[in-house]
Amino acid sequence: MTDYFPPNQQGPAPDDGSRRSFMKQAGGILGLALAPPFVSKAERLTALSRKVEGMSEMRLKVNGTVRTIRAEPRVTLLDALREQLDLTGTKKGCDLGQCGACTVLIDGRRVNSCLTLAVMSQGKEITTIEGLAKGDELHPLQAAFIKHDGFQCGYCTSGQILSGVACINEGHASSDDQCREWMSGNLCRCGAYPNIVAAVREVASNKG
Repeated sequence: MTDYFPPNQQGPAPDDGSRRSFMKQAGGILGLALAPPFVSKAERLTALSRKVEGMSEMRLKVNGTVRTIRAEPRVTLLDALREQLDLTGTKKGCDLGQCGACTVLIDGRRVNSCLTLAVMSQGKEITTIEGLAKGDELHPLQAAFIKHDGFQCGYCTSGQILSGVACINEGHASSDDQCREWMSGNLCRCGAYPNIVAAVREVASNKG
C-alpha cells in the first residue's frame, strides 16, 4: 500500500478503533456517491448526515458580509442561515426541496437551501431575502409584490421573490406561461399565483 507521508515523515498508524471508524465513514460516503439515481437528494443528505461527525469552522459570505460559524459538516445552509446567523427570512417549509420556501441565491443561481450543505457554500456569494433591499429602498420585485398583492400568508414570499429575481435575470420571464414554468418549483398554498406572475412580469418588462 502506498504511504500517505513522504519517506522518513510517516506518521504513527492509527489504532484499530480509529482505523475502523475512518473506514466506516469513508465507505459510507463512497456508498452514497455511488447510490442509484432513484435515491433522492434529500435522502442522500439525510444518510450523509449520519456518517459525518464533529464540529468545524465555516466562513460564509452572506449578503456581502463574511460570517464565521462553527457547525457540524452535515448542517444545511438553511439551518445555518436561520439558527446560526439569525437570517430567518429564509423559511423552512417541507425540508425536502419540494416547496421552494427556502430558496436563496448562490452566485446568482437559485437553490433550495434545505438541500445544500453549508460547508459546500463556502467561498460563494449567498444572497437571502434580507440582502435584496438597499437600506430603505426595496428591490423592484419586492415593490412589485406589494403593488400586485403577490402574497397572502407570506410564508412562501421570500422564496418566491428570490426565485423571481433569478428567473428575470435568466431571461425566463418573457411571457406568463414561461414565468409559470420556470417558477413551478415555488409553491404558494394560498394560491396567489396570478399576482406573483404579474409582479415578476412587470419587473421583467421594465428591465427589458
